[in-house]
Amino acid sequence: MTTPLVRLAPLDLIRGFVAVGRRMSVTLAAEDLCLTQSAVSRQIHSLEDALGVSLFHRGYRSISFTPAGERLFRTADGVVRQLQDAFETITRPAEKQPVTITAGIGVASRWLLPRLSELQRRYPALDVRVAANDKFLDLRTENIDLAIRHASVADAPAGATRLFDETILAAAGPSPGVAPADAGKSERSANAYWLLQADSNARQDVRDVARWIAEQAHAAAEPTANASPLARSAAPAPNADVALDALAVEDTAAGERVALS
Repeated sequence: MTTPLVRLAPLDLIRGFVAVGRRMSVTLAAEDLCLTQSAVSRQIHSLEDALGVSLFHRGYRSISFTPAGERLFRTADGVVRQLQDAFETITRPAEKQPVTITAGIGVASRWLLPRLSELQRRYPALDVRVAANDKFLDLRTENIDLAIRHASVADAPAGATRLFDETILAAAGPSPGVAPADAGKSERSANAYWLLQADSNARQDVRDVARWIAEQAHAAAEPTANASPLARSAAPAPNADVALDALAVEDTAAGERVALS
């Protein structure tokens, strides 16, 4: 059960403990806090009395954490650093603050980043930073302002804005030395393309479709012996993955990928 606020140690005691823990010296901690050594020592003793445990091993001109002290320091130091950062931000509001956006690696690289130049052209004073990560980062603890995420309407959080709907298509990239115009002329045109890797975090239904396409390609395409290595990969093993990229439309238009129908 979480300790009630009324039973938490005063912030002064926590601050004194963190200062000593960072420096591993009461003397240096006292200098950081503009206090006397005896005042800092009293803070440490008061905190130990409140918790009922020792937080430091005290030796001759040296101190070290007890197990309880080390555990408390790991948490308290992080909390105090967050408070320091918050105070810095609040007391210096005139400084330009960056806007941090998190998005999946695919969305960030293929949709967001190509559009940032236009955004910065319109708003040259805006400092935008992108945290590309397929994991869902906590916006508060990671100091992130905006998040772009795949979600159904039912699962979208309150206040979310829909950017676009997802359209899934299968796409393949042309093998080196094979002209796109020639690739579609024969029944073996599949040999001219290599199937792209599916997103490792794709939904299960997307991966099921990817697996089915791989099985069809394996059954229909029998590459020739003199085909290039990339062309030979057009007939993947039945358990291979292929790309189902909702962001491949622009690449398809540019001729970098070919939509498979």
